[in-house]
Amino acid sequence: QVQLVESGGGLVQAGGSLRLSCAASGSIFSINAMGWYRQAPGKQRELVAIITSSGRGTYADSVKGRFTISRDNAKNTVYLQMNSLKPEDTAVYYCKANVVSGGALNEYWAQGTQVTVSS
Repeated sequence: QVQLVESGGGLVQAGGSLRLSCAASGSIFSINAMGWYRQAPGKQRELVAIITSSGRGTYADSVKGRFTISRDNAKNTVYLQMNSLKPEDTAVYYCKANVVSGGALNEYWAQGTQVTVSS
């Protein structure tokens, strides 16, 4: 079994910064892409950023230049550094990982962490 545990959400003023972390644990052979998604009230879940196992990141247009995704493969952890936060960044943020475990590739989601940006 594989678990993803997030940390780092909270309340911040517009223009501020937060750093999210997501650590994978359990029976892990390897982790392919890892990513961050978010879901605001009344809206669909959307991609924020993804990162390949080699460290190449891709971003939604709405966060380019403000957010940075990174990972520490030795720790099975992915990070999201969020700078210049805006009220429209308010959402529940979810981490996802594509994990090879027990000879199979499966997708795992974390429980979500609330990010609230006040104006």
